[in-house]
This record gives sequence, structure tokens and C-alpha cells, in this order.
Amino acid sequence: MLKIPHSYQLFTAASSRKLDADTINEFGISGITLMEIAGTRAADFILSEMEAGSHGLFLCGKGNNAGDALVVARILAEHDFECTVVFIKGSETLSDDSSVNLKRLRELGKNVRIHHHLDDFDRSAAFDFIVDGMLGTGLNSDIRSPYDSVIEWVNETEIPVFAMDIPTGLHADSGKKMGNAVIADFTLAFGSLKQGFFFDDGYEHCGEVIFCELPFPSKFKNETTFLIDSDWANNHHNTSQRKHKYDGGVVYIIAGSEGLTGAGVLAAKSAWATGVGAVVLISPNGLLQTYEEHLVQIIKRGVGTSNDKAFRKDHVDEVIRILNERPGKVLIGPGLGRDEETLSFTRELLSRFSGDLVIDADALFALASAPLEKPEDSNWILTPHPGELTSFIGFDTSSAQERKRSALQISTSLNVTILSKGLPSMLCTPEGVSYHTGYDTRVFSRAGFGDVLAGKTVAQWLITNDPELAGIFSLIDGKEKADSHILASSKPLEPIHLI
Repeated sequence: MLKIPHSYQLFTAASSRKLDADTINEFGISGITLMEIAGTRAADFILSEMEAGSHGLFLCGKGNNAGDALVVARILAEHDFECTVVFIKGSETLSDDSSVNLKRLRELGKNVRIHHHLDDFDRSAAFDFIVDGMLGTGLNSDIRSPYDSVIEWVNETEIPVFAMDIPTGLHADSGKKMGNAVIADFTLAFGSLKQGFFFDDGYEHCGEVIFCELPFPSKFKNETTFLIDSDWANNHHNTSQRKHKYDGGVVYIIAGSEGLTGAGVLAAKSAWATGVGAVVLISPNGLLQTYEEHLVQIIKRGVGTSNDKAFRKDHVDEVIRILNERPGKVLIGPGLGRDEETLSFTRELLSRFSGDLVIDADALFALASAPLEKPEDSNWILTPHPGELTSFIGFDTSSAQERKRSALQISTSLNVTILSKGLPSMLCTPEGVSYHTGYDTRVFSRAGFGDVLAGKTVAQWLITNDPELAGIFSLIDGKEKADSHILASSKPLEPIHLI
């Protein structure tokens, strides 16, 4: 497995709680100490965002999220912020650590107003920001009264919202809002990034995720799910220099059918832009003229006759001879078409070729419609969008959590790497490790972006000689494409480390 900083692990609610419990019970750092550190980190960030003397509204439940918010209120009050604290369901029966911090806040005696019941609070009062300390990662059912009306009111305000650890109402694992959820401008993640930040509704509700380091021992951090980020990925980049254009092998792209040549053009140009020494496009001879006009730098190899404008099963031997001329990585699928003869060609090639293959688009359709056994010496990266993944599994994978589970099932059972497109995009390995994007990947649903991503993936595989890194670097490159195409209102989801 790649060496990745612990701060990029993605945790479930259960593993987050275990991390906290192990640190308290086995390592001996008390819960009240962890809460003080978390609240201090959050307060430092809010101080950097809000003007001195601002008036903050602190919405508290009964659990430890309330305790975090109370620590923040105490620290900000000491910096001459006005702090109004409201307990949504009363201040009785708080968690032990939250009770301690309520006592400390009361003893402060300045700049703090405490409402012990929601009915005592005037929502028409003016505030500069809101701190959400209502409900945390333990939520497993839909939001109930009075939290539902408070969440609705918070989401109607036009002031910054800072969520303690997770926005109230967001499921920490699935990323789904449980009936309703706070729309935060900032989510201050305490000690661990939660998987739900980057799944489904999490993207819209978390805003900017701020990672607040806590003293959790690394020996307790054993997740196998990671957030993709260039900060750690670039440490794995291959910096060796190529001696000649064929040094290190070539990229082969098997693509094209009449009316669908654009996909091969996009994939070839994308692979070439990565900086590989040579890209070889293999297509039916009847399409070569089209590719000659659009792909000046790309080597073109035709198979069959000048009348062939789609691959046939009897082209397989000729294609394999070309692939065996020089070592390299192969992409098959862009614009192949779904003619039955072409599908037969694809299945025959996949069953016989013992090499490294990125299987995309129509080649995935061929594979899903008639599954076959992967040759023992072959390595595959499959690049399905959610619909194609559903075809493999046979049931709906529309939720990100279910898509992750399904992609891991395929990758481990078939011994293949899965690059699952969608929001987020995920890379799942045969060893059961998964990597997730933290940016808006919905841009990949536009026509042509899948071909660009596939071309980038096969080229990165040639450069790194590692299917994990190939997928990771192609998705990092995809972030640049996304940044230049998505709406300005989109919010990146990348952790910021606070010192």
C-alpha cells in the first residue's frame, strides 16, 4: 500500500468513535483534553475568519459536539467576541465533558449569554456567524423536532456557519442528509476526516473542510480509505528521464468505429499530453484517414481492409501482433461501438491478451454483457461510470456508499483495479484499498471527459508502472480540468491543516 499521511485517511462513524475511545482508554489522553484541543483549533480558525468583536450564535445539543462548541465560545469570549449559546433541547443531561465545559463557560463571566431552552431564544436577533454544535457522527435516523426547524432557520440565514466535526443532520458514512441537514460554510473536522464529507449530500453541506489535528496515536489509525491529494501523491511521482521515444514502452489505444472516431481522438490527445514517448492508435483501416487528419503526433496502425470501419473478430490476431511489437500499456474501448461483431472482437481480445489493459466505454459493455476470466498474467483497470458499474453488479449503485462497496467487491473478487467515475470518483484496488476525490467530479459526466480520463489513466500507468498511481494521478489531473469547466459556485473539498 502507498505511504500516505494519516490525515488523509477517511473514517466511518464507528471507526472515528473507536479512534477516540482507544486514545482515551488505551493511550491515556482524557476526553476533556481532546475536547479542549479540538475547540482551541476550531476557535483559532474562526478567529482567522471573523472580525474582532463579532457576535456568534452557538447552537448546542447534548453530546460532545456541544462541548466542542462551548470550548470555542469560551475562547472567543476571551477575545472579546459576543457569544450567545442556545441549548436546543435544554442543558440538562449533557454528556460529562460537555457539562464540564458549560461550568467553565459560566465561570468566565463575560461576553456570554446562555439560553438553557430554545423557547427563551429570539431568532430575530442579529448575529455575525453561527457555530453548529447540535448533533454529531452518531446520527442514524431522520432529524426530529425541534432540530428540524432550527436547521431550516440556519439554512435560511446568510451568515457564515461553522460546523463542529460534521454538519448536523449529515450521515457520517453515507453522506446523505437525514431528512434535513445544516449547510455549513466550514466543517471543522476533529482528528479525522469523515467519509460522508465526500459522499452524496456531503459535498453540498460541508462547505470547506478544515482538518483539525488531534493527538490520536498513529497506531490507532488503520483505515484503508484515503482522500486523493497532490500533497502526498507527488511524493510518489516517477522523475526518471526517457532516453528515446520508445524507452519505457508505448501507449496503445484500440478505438474507433464509424461515427464514433472522436472518442479515440480525445483519448489519444490526452495520453500524448501526459508526456509519454509514443502513442499508437489501432483502428480499422477504413477509419485511418479520419485519424490522420486529427492526430498529427500519434502513430496510426490500421487492421483489416480499407472497407472496414469497425473491428471484427478476425482482426484479433493482427491487433495482438501489433501489441506485441513493443512493451506498453493498452487502452481499449473509446468509440468501439456495440455492433455484435465488435463485441465479439473485444471479448476475444480480452480473453487472449496477457498484458496491461485499461478497459473503458464500449469495451466495458462487452465485458459486462458476457463476463469472462481475466488471463492470469494480465492486469486490468476498469473505468466504469455508475451505470456501467450497475451492469456488473446487477443492482443499483446510485448512492456513493453502495458504489464504493460494489467497486471494492469487484476489484477484490476479480483481482482488478476499478476507477469508478461519479461524485466522488473512486479508485479501488484488489487489496481492498480505496481512494476518493475531494473535488466536483460531475464535470466527467459531460461527453468526452471519460475518454480524456481514460487516455490520461493509461499514460500515467505507463509512466508510473503502478495501476494505483495511474488512477490517482489521472484524477488529480482531472481536478485541473474540473476547475476550468465547473461553475464558479462549486466548492472544493480539500482539508486544510492547522498548526
